[in-house]
Amino acid sequence: MLSPKYFIDTLKSFGIDFFAGVPDSLLKNICAYIADNLDERHNIITANEGGAIGLAAGYHLATGKIPVVYMQNSGEGNIINPLASLTDPEVYNIPVLLLIGWRGEPGVHDEPQHIKQGKVTLPLLDTMGIKYQILSKDEPEAAAQIKTAVDHMTATNEVCALIVEKNTFDSYTLNSQPSALNFPLSREEAIQTVAAAIGEKDCIVSTTGMISRELFEYRTQMKQGHERDFLTVGSMGHASQIALGIALERPDRRVWCFDGDGATIMHMGGMAIVASKHPANYIHVVFNNGAHDSVGGQPTVGLDIDLPAIARAVGYATAYSVSTKEELEKQLSTLTTKLKTQNQKHSTPSGPILLEVKVKKGNRKDLGRPTTTPIQNKEALMEFLSE
Repeated sequence: MLSPKYFIDTLKSFGIDFFAGVPDSLLKNICAYIADNLDERHNIITANEGGAIGLAAGYHLATGKIPVVYMQNSGEGNIINPLASLTDPEVYNIPVLLLIGWRGEPGVHDEPQHIKQGKVTLPLLDTMGIKYQILSKDEPEAAAQIKTAVDHMTATNEVCALIVEKNTFDSYTLNSQPSALNFPLSREEAIQTVAAAIGEKDCIVSTTGMISRELFEYRTQMKQGHERDFLTVGSMGHASQIALGIALERPDRRVWCFDGDGATIMHMGGMAIVASKHPANYIHVVFNNGAHDSVGGQPTVGLDIDLPAIARAVGYATAYSVSTKEELEKQLSTLTTKLKTQNQKHSTPSGPILLEVKVKKGNRKDLGRPTTTPIQNKEALMEFLSE
């Protein structure tokens, strides 16, 4: 396997020392090394992968140097537009080195949401005319691949990609952890508390990663069915829009969106669209631990920004923030009582509502994964909504 230090030192030998992107589980060791060994101006965790391409382009314009953009291969979808209309040789012709974690690689077991993306990872690059190499686990060979990519980018100003397979990088533990905020509530306990408070006709749309896994496990522990929950196992950042689509068409159902801070930030413009439609039956719950917890715990800006203020600014009717179980239970009791009273009076309750729950980082090591397929999940929810 490759030593993260060797990989970064090799890039530095070619004058490459700027990194931007969205963390990935296959890249967590190299991302941790970068975080420990580069300052915050030279390693920027972006809202989404497309934004990272724009940031990298700006860096190149200012310095003439080659930037690196890292991502999971699911992020290829977010970079198609800036690759085609910004960095492409027929437009601005800007070099960027892509470092792409290959989830769902054909022949390698992975979760359902990664299978299709794994199949099209290389064909998408071919379609875009981007030269790529599958990064070797042998250090001298990897160094030669980096040189080949740098030589090509220097000669042509074109984008190149290095594809990272599972277990390419040696282990590396992040040392420079940001100062921890000691919130007493775990995300799993917060999810259980909210799920226990919702009505029998309500449904939940949960975002990708640990939130969906913890919700699924809660239902299993309580011997409940999973038909009320849509587990968005992929499509990071889009759960709020899925929930909006349901809420608008089923105004008789209360729809809860279980979101994460990283997912909310990734496509924050979605909040403005939710607010603009004024769905009275929409409750947006953001479990905020300031981290990309599902892919290594790299920081987000979630705890540095005021999510309730943002929600109110774009038009949410009400926004709350809690950080203890007692506060959460009190807020849920007030919220559900208010909504029930408004419904009984046949008045139009104001919405949407945002509830930020600040939680501590981390999850149980024995946390399971959904045992139903995405199609089974979809069909069960659709049947529940049709009743």
